[in-house]
Amino acid sequence: MSIALNIINIAGREAQEHGAAEIRSINIEIGALAGVEISALEFCYRVARKGTAADRAELVIDEIQALGFCRHCEKEFPIDFFVSICPDCGEAVNEIRKGRELRVRSIQIV
Repeated sequence: MSIALNIINIAGREAQEHGAAEIRSINIEIGALAGVEISALEFCYRVARKGTAADRAELVIDEIQALGFCRHCEKEFPIDFFVSICPDCGEAVNEIRKGRELRVRSIQIV
């Protein structure tokens, strides 16, 4: 619930700063390793937005594929966990280059 409330607060602040009365949509990015259950976030968002400038705003979620980097091969590849094995050389990979994001990318206001 706190993530949904923070998203609405961020969008609400931006809408207020730009003199908008209503938010039509909020676009967010969530990395595969961000630790966010998207269906739970969507449910919390629907509850949290009631009575706010985002009362009827659509929540658009862009899921970001996690990418690991193998220092041995110097290659990036998709990963599903924080610790992975390089598909080319079999080395353990502990450098994550993408997939932990959780940010408001844009909002559409009226």
